[in-house]
Formats: sequence, C-alpha cells, structure tokens
Amino acid sequence: MGGASQNNLLMQFQADLLGIPVVRPTLIETTALGAAYLAGLSAGVYAHVDELQHLWQIDRVFEPSISREQAQELMHKWNHAIRQTCA
Repeated sequence: MGGASQNNLLMQFQADLLGIPVVRPTLIETTALGAAYLAGLSAGVYAHVDELQHLWQIDRVFEPSISREQAQELMHKWNHAIRQTCA
C-alpha cells in the first residue's frame, strides 16, 4: 500500500531528478480511494466532484534541492547503470 511513497529519500530523489515538487498525500492508497470516490459519485453519496476536493490532503511536499546540472549528471549515471545491467 504505497510503500515507495513512504520512503522520504526516494520522494526527495524524484523531486530532485524531475526538478518539480513531489506531493505525497495523507492517504497514500490513492488508487483505492479514487475508486471509492467514483463509486460514491455514482451512488449519489457525492453530488459533484467538487465535494471531494476537501477530502484530499497533503502530507508532505518534497521540493527539488539540487541544480539541474546535478540532476542531469545523476540521470546520466542512472542511465549508464541501466545499460550495464541490460548488456
């Protein structure tokens, strides 16, 4: 249930490599939550999608903390490692 998203190091690494904030919601099992919200909409529990907006909350935002040059170098090394394992 959202194991990778609970790893702060991994979330920060993604933010650094992507160069954008990575948002982790309070409830990390968003696939099941989305299905439940859709079922609630279909069953009339919620009248409109806008009613669901306040139910989603942010646990933490991971902001990029390295330069784009550093991120590109890390991606280069990552791609090299992948090529080595596939060779």
